[in-house]
Amino acid sequence: ATMVLKDGAVIEQGGVNVSVVHGATLPAVATEKRPQLAGCAFSALGLSLVIHPRNPYVPTSHANIRLFVARDGETVRDWWFGGGFDLTPFYPFDDDCRAWHAAAAAACAPYGAALYPRFKAWCDRYFYLPHRGETRGIGGIFFDDFHELPFADACAFTQGVGEAYLAAYLPIVRARKNTAYGAREREFQLYRRGRYVEFNLLYDRGTHFGLQSGGRAESILMSLPPAVRFEYDYQPPAGSREVHLADYLKPRDWLTPPPTPDNPR
Repeated sequence: ATMVLKDGAVIEQGGVNVSVVHGATLPAVATEKRPQLAGCAFSALGLSLVIHPRNPYVPTSHANIRLFVARDGETVRDWWFGGGFDLTPFYPFDDDCRAWHAAAAAACAPYGAALYPRFKAWCDRYFYLPHRGETRGIGGIFFDDFHELPFADACAFTQGVGEAYLAAYLPIVRARKNTAYGAREREFQLYRRGRYVEFNLLYDRGTHFGLQSGGRAESILMSLPPAVRFEYDYQPPAGSREVHLADYLKPRDWLTPPPTPDNPR
């Protein structure tokens, strides 16, 4: 099931997909790391959402949680959870980036100190556009093939990730949605949305899995922005706020407090 909000005062377009897919054979993208499961039937349950705000000072956000179960007849051969959330700002604010990653770390903390750094690094690697040499945004957390905890704990962790996304994103939206902007910021937002399109169509495993497994194309492509602009060899003006976005499109430690005169590190 897919629900889409369009032309809102704050959200230009937002979509939520709830999918339950069953198949007689796992698609190739799901068996690349598990050749022993080739030929197994599967069930895939997922909830994903993408928010494309109207105001360029409000970042785009994405969240996803999912469960896969592989079966051989009535026997469960394997199961795993996946999910995460990531943030794609056009005009980043350090406070927003730190709060976003603090929420991600808090969601992971009850299940071990190693999860956040591991899933944060995974997110940085996953949401990367190699042909551009940049990440899609400032990251967050990403995990897949997760079954190292008992099923109930893994399920609770995954639910907590979804709840942490809301707790992290809504304050950012409230803080930035009334920021004044003009045609320049809007044009830059549309240009940068092109990177979102590039990643989702070229690299996103969820998009590839959905299309390979016979999912509904309209729902799978719901994540694409409602308006976008491509421009050949665009270069932001020297010294502009736009040029500084590149500083954020690389992995960064957002949990360590920035240096101060009293604590220069």
